[in-house]
Amino acid sequence: MSEPTDALAPRDEEHDPHFEPVIKLTEQVETKTHEEDEEVLFKMRAKLFRFSSESSEWKERGTGDVRLLQHKETKKVRLVMRRDKTYKVCANHSISTDMRLQPNIGSDRSWVWKVAADYSENPPTAETLAIRFANAENAAQFKEAFENAQKLNTELLGGAAASETNDEAPAAETKEESIEEKKEEEPKEEAKEEPKAEDEKKED
Repeated sequence: MSEPTDALAPRDEEHDPHFEPVIKLTEQVETKTHEEDEEVLFKMRAKLFRFSSESSEWKERGTGDVRLLQHKETKKVRLVMRRDKTYKVCANHSISTDMRLQPNIGSDRSWVWKVAADYSENPPTAETLAIRFANAENAAQFKEAFENAQKLNTELLGGAAASETNDEAPAAETKEESIEEKKEEEPKEEAKEEPKAEDEKKED
């Protein structure tokens, strides 16, 4: 019989050696992303750029999934984006009320906005970012989710301010009560002084 012509076909004389690893990994290292306590509100693939003031040009930061994450306890929403494969953070900032998504000139699928403090680098830096999506529909969905996140964070700030005013109100009431108590005590002191004046007249 002729030998098989297929190079991928197994042969009897082939030897498959087995080597034991020099170092055995017995412990698993748990890596934390600091996103374990957050819920994903929005996720979409995009390409991120930053404007370099030194060279006056846009520089690519990375391609990956841009996500809007909401903390399960505080309910605050932030934007986080990681590069493909390396998972290195290329954008990480809170979504504040003063941020405005501006359309990029000549494109209906990208947005530009300014960030006062982006925490993808240490220390945090002020950045002008631009993000580009596959089509105009995806860009519109991102804008809607971004503005909804702004509303959520604004409501949280409003609720925090209201709670602070409520906490201060009882303190003002206690001050008023203490003033009223002092007013009530004043006539008692006058009443004690009057008998002394009458005793002095009797002695005369």
